[in-house]
Order: sequence, then C-alpha cells, then structure tokens
Amino acid sequence: MQNLFSYGTLQLQKVQKETFGRILKGKKDKLHGFKLTKILIKDDKVVSLSGKSEHLIIEYTGEKNHIIEGVLFQVTDKELRLADSYETNDYKRIKVMFLSKKYGWVYIKS
Repeated sequence: MQNLFSYGTLQLQKVQKETFGRILKGKKDKLHGFKLTKILIKDDKVVSLSGKSEHLIIEYTGEKNHIIEGVLFQVTDKELRLADSYETNDYKRIKVMFLSKKYGWVYIKS
C-alpha cells in the first residue's frame, strides 16, 4: 500500500467513489514547509466530479511555520495511478515525509 495525502477534493466521497470505486480510509496528518493557494481548473470532467472550478494547490516554501492539514489515505499502486489521472497538469506528485514521520505522496504545483 502507498500513502497519499489529500488537502482538497480527494477527500470528497463523490470524488473517491468515481475515481477509486470505493471510499478511502485515512488518518489526519500535517505537512510542513508548504503553503496553500488556489487554481482555476479547466478540465470539465474534474470540475463536474468535484463540483468546483477552483481547487486548492500547494507550493513548497521551506518555511516551518507553513503547515498544510489533510488526510493521509492508504491506496494501492493502481489507485495511485488513478489519482494521477484525476489530477490535472497543474499538479505533480512528489514523495515527502509528514508530521507523523510517515512517507507518502502529495500533489503540488507543477
């Protein structure tokens, strides 16, 4: 299993059911050194699924006082690839360590 951190629409049950075919299980966690911003999503499928044209996105700052709260989900390798297909080209996936000291994947600004 892989750890996948969500701070936005991947926490929505509708998005999880459509993307993964199930509701994900996860635990709250935090990520230091990143800040939240917003972007306009132009992919009609993603907008329809999430119900939002404006999504959150994070950027690396390196500042310890910048903290992102979210949920660390356990997903299979196949589900990780499905998450890649849900995220638009505005995002890229990187591996990081969370406050829990667990490693996992997060989508950040490309």
